[in-house]
Amino acid sequence: MVKNSFISVIFQEKKKEGNRGSVEFQIVSFTNKIRRLTSHLELHKKDYLSQRGLRKILGKRQ
Repeated sequence: MVKNSFISVIFQEKKKEGNRGSVEFQIVSFTNKIRRLTSHLELHKKDYLSQRGLRKILGKRQ
């Protein structure tokens, strides 16, 4: 829970500042996309395009 609150605080601060190129903002936005795609793939197991997109985002986040 502490990590989630920390992420939400960083996300809100960076969104207000408009500094979307910072490393922290990019990591948080990738993490949010990963969570959204993961929950989507739990429902739609054969959505191969979403699986490919998830792999691409995971590679970028590394």
